Parts: sequence; structure tokens; C-alpha cells
Amino acid sequence: MTILLIAVIAALIGADQLVKYWAVTSLQPKGSIDFIHFGSFRIIDLTYLENDGALFGSMSGQRWFLIGFTAIVIIAGIIVFIKTLKRSKVLSTALALFIAGGIGNLIDRIRLGYVIDMFEIKLFRFAIFNVADICVVFAVALLFIYIIFIDSKTEKKSGSSAEKEAKNE
Repeated sequence: MTILLIAVIAALIGADQLVKYWAVTSLQPKGSIDFIHFGSFRIIDLTYLENDGALFGSMSGQRWFLIGFTAIVIIAGIIVFIKTLKRSKVLSTALALFIAGGIGNLIDRIRLGYVIDMFEIKLFRFAIFNVADICVVFAVALLFIYIIFIDSKTEKKSGSSAEKEAKNE
């Protein structure tokens, strides 16, 4: 499982960088193109954006802080990933997605000073984001699922086992 997750991390970082390369070479000259639509009803467009901030453009221009903060969060994610590898496949997958997304955006921040975004949801007004951001969002969703549905049941089982052992003594 560990090797598979490491391969997934590498593949997602590669996919993120490949899509960003495509955005720079093909999308940037056009600015924006239709992607998913039904007739004239646009759902998602591909729009080239250089984001030098964080979520929704917040902290714009804080390159070194964002690099440092992101690096610390990725290192913490790797440590937790290693320590909890055998705990749950859902938790390990969430951490792998989180690490991949963080590294994908960190590469841009270090190399370019900004993150390249390209997916623009037109269905409702929302941020423009990239593959790395998608990884992080799915990671957070999986972490919530893990915390709410899996970890609480694991604790109840281990708690009831401890109670049984205490009664037997």
C-alpha cells in the first residue's frame, strides 16, 4: 500500500505539472476557452490565471511566507502519513492527496513565484483552481469522512476492548 500511495503522489504531482505546462503553452495565449457547457449554458471554462496569493487570492504577494508555510504543512503531512500508514486506507489516501497537492503548488511558488490556475466554475461564481487544489479539497473531504465515520468507530472499538480488559483483571 505504501509504494502504491507514493506512486499516486508522484503521479498526481506529475499530472498537476503537466496540466500547468499545457495551460502556459496553450491556454495562456487564449486567456479562456469553453470546456464543459450545454448549449450556451457554461459550467466550466478553462481560464489561465497566475495566482500569487493563497485561497481566493488572499495573502497576495506574500510569496516567501506562503512557501515557508506550505513547506512546513507538507513536512507535517509527511510525518503524519508515515506515523499513521497502517491505521486506515482512507486516512493514508487523504494524506497522500494532501501531500501531492501541496507539493504541486509549492513547485510553482518556488519556480515561478505564483501558482498557475485554470479551472473556472461558471455554474456559480467561484475561484479558479488547478489539479493540486483539487487534490487538497478531496484530501480535506476524506479527512472529514475519516474523522466522523471511521476514527470515531475505531476509538469506540478500542475503548470497549480496554473496558473489557479492565473488567477481566
